[in-house]
Amino acid sequence: MDTAQTGLLVHCRSPLHFFMTEWKDGATGALHMGGRHGAYCVGCCWVLMALLFVAGVMNLLWVATIATFVLIEKMVPRGEIVGRALGVALVAAGMTMVVGIF
Repeated sequence: MDTAQTGLLVHCRSPLHFFMTEWKDGATGALHMGGRHGAYCVGCCWVLMALLFVAGVMNLLWVATIATFVLIEKMVPRGEIVGRALGVALVAAGMTMVVGIF
């Protein structure tokens, strides 16, 4: 993962820091902050958002599973390690399924 994407993930994993450093008063300030924070989230997680949309159309159980993975990654200490471990495990499970099909 490149440094730019890692920098974006910091904003998603710890939004409180973003709000503490980028605070703007009033409705216009809230709109500006929401737009910037939303841009960070889309920048780092657009693939996950697309996956959640597709999975949501097909099966709500998959959406709940993915949301649980995201919650675990955000809530536990050293969440980036947990996220990478879950990613490796999911890739391994996918490869096992592909090999099992052929």
